[in-house]
Amino acid sequence: MTRTPPRILAIAGSDSSGGAGIQADIKTIAMLGGYAMSAITAVTAQNTLGVQGVELLPPEFVAQQVDSCLSDIGADAVKIGMLGSADIARAAARALAAFDGPLVFDPVMVATSGSVLADEATVAAFRVLMDRAAIIAPNLPELAALSGGAALDGREAIYEAAAALAARHDAHVLAKGGHGGGERVQDILVSPDGSALEFDHARIATRHTHGTGCTLSSAIATLLGHGQRMDHAVRLARQFVFQAIEAAPGFGAGSGPLGHQAVRRG
Repeated sequence: MTRTPPRILAIAGSDSSGGAGIQADIKTIAMLGGYAMSAITAVTAQNTLGVQGVELLPPEFVAQQVDSCLSDIGADAVKIGMLGSADIARAAARALAAFDGPLVFDPVMVATSGSVLADEATVAAFRVLMDRAAIIAPNLPELAALSGGAALDGREAIYEAAAALAARHDAHVLAKGGHGGGERVQDILVSPDGSALEFDHARIATRHTHGTGCTLSSAIATLLGHGQRMDHAVRLARQFVFQAIEAAPGFGAGSGPLGHQAVRRG
């Protein structure tokens, strides 16, 4: 008997070079056995060297895409990535008002290339979505911005910032340590009650990391859609990203894309 795939809606921007955004989301969801749907917030001209141009879609049209998916096919989980403006963030929140499944929120503020993708007003509008989220997955600069802007120095400071964010929004917070220094990458998953689970692996020496955050958040959403427990979903999603980095095809002169299609399932 064929198993029905979990329905995953990704709300994010389009990456013309295919490495991040909706393109990375769809590849990840498909590779992990999900059915991918999309609500595109922005169309970008970008490649491994950076973002050359961004065109935001009208907020009401973003909401219409969400409604078209949810009112017909429905969703078992939703992933939110790049929003692009405060109005789009608010429109997405309104469109998701009746959705009661797990929501994975990746507070995209800065691309791997360094391009700024969210201004202060947009970050402020994230609050309503974070209140709805099952898990918030910031990298260290994003966690610092969401915690008042002070740099996070050391494991204890990172934990305290993540725990405060988790308690404030009654959500799990995955503090991603890829932007930290050292030979090992340490991520900390903090639950709303302050309990923490740490994940650690050796840092992979590579420049091909374009779309890692998008891939991780989409993987978590898909695994939650499969019914995995939060800690298992995060653990398996991290493994998927690790393997996709190792399988990177080597494209581009800058931060190259991952090798999603080369990761073996099972």
